[in-house]
This record gives sequence, C-alpha cells and structure tokens, in this order.
Amino acid sequence: MNFKDLFVPLRKKDKIFYPLYVRQAAIVEFAAKLLAELLKAETFEQRNELCKKIKSFESEGDVLANEIFEALYKAKKTPFDRVDLQQLASLVESFLDLIHDSAKKLVIYHPNGIDMQWIEIGDSILEDSRVLKGIVEEMPSIEEKAAFLMQKCIRIKEVESEVDDLYESYMSTLFQVEKDAIAITKNKNIVQSLEDTTDKAKEVADCIKTMIVKL
Repeated sequence: MNFKDLFVPLRKKDKIFYPLYVRQAAIVEFAAKLLAELLKAETFEQRNELCKKIKSFESEGDVLANEIFEALYKAKKTPFDRVDLQQLASLVESFLDLIHDSAKKLVIYHPNGIDMQWIEIGDSILEDSRVLKGIVEEMPSIEEKAAFLMQKCIRIKEVESEVDDLYESYMSTLFQVEKDAIAITKNKNIVQSLEDTTDKAKEVADCIKTMIVKL
C-alpha cells in the first residue's frame, strides 16, 4: 500500500475535518479582533465587557477542540497525518487561550494606561489570526498552493520577529523609566502575555509547514 493511500485528500467535499478547522480559525480571528479593540478601549468598563466576549469565544473554542479530537479518534482515515492534525488543533486552541489570557491580564491588572507598543502587538496578533484563517481556508487546495501557503506561514514568523523587537524595546524602556515596582510587574506580565501569543502563532505556522513538507 502506498503511504499516501493512508490519507484522504482534503477537499471541499470533506464534511468532517475541513469545516471544523475553518470554524476554529474563525473563532480565533473573532477573539483577536476583540483583543485589538480592547487595547484601544478608553475605559475599564469597555475593556471588561470586551474581555467577557473574548471569554465566550475561548469557551466555544474549547468545545470545538474537543469535537475535533473526537472526530480524529473516530475517523478511519484522515486528510493528513492524524498526529499533525491533533497537534494543529491543540496549538490553535492554545493560541486562543493566550488571546484570552492577555485580555484577562489587561482587566485584572487595571494598568494606568495602554502603551502604544501594546496596541501594535495587539494588531500583530490580529494579523496572525487573519493569516491563519486564510491558510486554513485554502487547505482544500494545499497541494496546488503549497508555495503560497508556505509564504503565509513565513509571514507569521516575520510577525513574531517584529513583535520580539517591540517587546525588547518596551522592556528596556520600562525598566529605565518606571520606578514603581508594582507597575513594573503589571506591565511586564501584560506585555509578556501579548508576546507569548505571537510565539504561539508561530508554533501553529511551524506545524502547518510540517504538514506541507510531508505532502
């Protein structure tokens, strides 16, 4: 038996896996959009309300991830390596969890102000989510569009590198300017959570690149 015969081509006629991953990516994009809005909100009340909405998406994402895992368990054949599909769902779920974690920190720590570099990172997270959604939507044509999708994955890596620079610049300034230890701790934890979110997006992209290489 040919190794490729173990897998089913992932096309739009696939009624199980493709719709689940598209829904998962869409939920992440919705949550990322709300996080970007939260970072630009002018009042605590607005941030708190947006955080609640992100939480609802995070809960929906948990349910969907369980649906994906159950579908993988029951399926006799899968569009890609079963382990890769499980890892992809887990990493996307973690990406969503970190978006929610960032939102929670912005509410719980109640910072004195929102730094422009935080807003830039929030916009980068939103870009990551949109790129990811675009990749997933093209997965039925992954063989024909492998090079194009690989470039999309590389863009997520570039975003992660850009955010690393923003993070390092922010942290350097924070320790030079801020004298209050509590404020330093709050701000450090917030920006660290935002930066971790883009790191997780890169892990998602790396997983997808592995799937493309195996074609």
